[in-house]
Amino acid sequence: MSLAPLIVTLALEDSAFDCFQDLRESHFPPHRNQVPAHLTLFHALPAEHEGEVRQALEAACKVRHPMRLDVRGPWSLGRGVAYRLASPDLERLRADSAQAFSAWLRPQDRAPFRPHITIQNKVEPDEARRLLETLQHGFEPFDIEARGLLLWRYLGGPWELVERFNFDAGPTETTTTPESPSGRRDPESR
Repeated sequence: MSLAPLIVTLALEDSAFDCFQDLRESHFPPHRNQVPAHLTLFHALPAEHEGEVRQALEAACKVRHPMRLDVRGPWSLGRGVAYRLASPDLERLRADSAQAFSAWLRPQDRAPFRPHITIQNKVEPDEARRLLETLQHGFEPFDIEARGLLLWRYLGGPWELVERFNFDAGPTETTTTPESPSGRRDPESR
């Protein structure tokens, strides 16, 4: 068993993933862009509890249906830009899961949950400000759908998909073929 920390993200519908992935590929410094677009629920769960983490994620997904998320707009990260998202269902899922994982949470995962999808990071503040202004111009809130959860293994930069859990359907087969955060096969290995 690997001792690499585990990461939990939302599995987005394909069209939403494609939108944010395109933005990320356009604006994230290419040499630093090692993971696909994502909305992180937990940044570092202990690998030695992987079986328990899987069971908790499967249980959480069995009682949930796909959920709507409101995309509230671009948000400054100082040296980057993210899109803020909101959803009462997502907040409940995160709170319930945080309670299940409470003994293992590191400070970053104990901090208040601010759901977002980062499309740019680690750039000069002026570059980030220009992108923020461009994205804010004419922005209209919209909604997207989350279809489940993804469990990843952190590999010192890149991530490896461990398993996908669908809302109201349990886990799908684990695969060694690279997948997008939407969970579909990705022949280009984003």
